[in-house]
Amino acid sequence: MRPKDRWDQARLIRESAPAWAIAMASVEEIDQLNIHQASLLAMKRAVELLGTLPDFALVDGKYYPKIKVPGEALIKGDSLIAEISAASILAKTARDALMIKLESSYPGYGLAQHKGYPTKLHLAGLLRIGVSPCHRRSYRPVARMMEQPVMAMLGSIG
Repeated sequence: MRPKDRWDQARLIRESAPAWAIAMASVEEIDQLNIHQASLLAMKRAVELLGTLPDFALVDGKYYPKIKVPGEALIKGDSLIAEISAASILAKTARDALMIKLESSYPGYGLAQHKGYPTKLHLAGLLRIGVSPCHRRSYRPVARMMEQPVMAMLGSIG
C-alpha cells in the first residue's frame, strides 16, 4: 500500500472503528527487553488503553501478548483479518508520524524518509553524525558504532 493510501485508510479507521488505541515501547524498553518482547508490550498497552476491553483479541504474529483478554495470534494475520490489517495500518502511520517528528529533533538521518528502517541513507547518517538518543543501542550497527570508540582507545593504549 502506498503511504498516502495508508494515511487515508488510517483516517477512515480512526473515524469508523468502534475502538482503537496506539501504544509504544520506548527505545530503552526495546533495548532492555528486545524488539519482539517490546512489540508484545506495546500490544498489551494498546489493549489496556481501550475504553472497553474486547471479548476476544486477534493479533498479528506468532505470539500472543500477556493480556487479560482471551485471543489468538495469527501469522500473517494482517493479510487475513481486516481488523488486524486496520491495527497494522494505525501502527505504521503512528510510527511514520513519530519518525517525521523525530526528523526535526535529529536532522540528517533521513528519519522522515526511511521511517527508521535500516536503509543506506539511515546507515550513512549514523556514520556521518553518530548515534542519537532516539537510536536503539541494541540495533547491531549502532552497537558496533558505540563499541568502536572504546576499541580505538584500547588500541592507542597498547
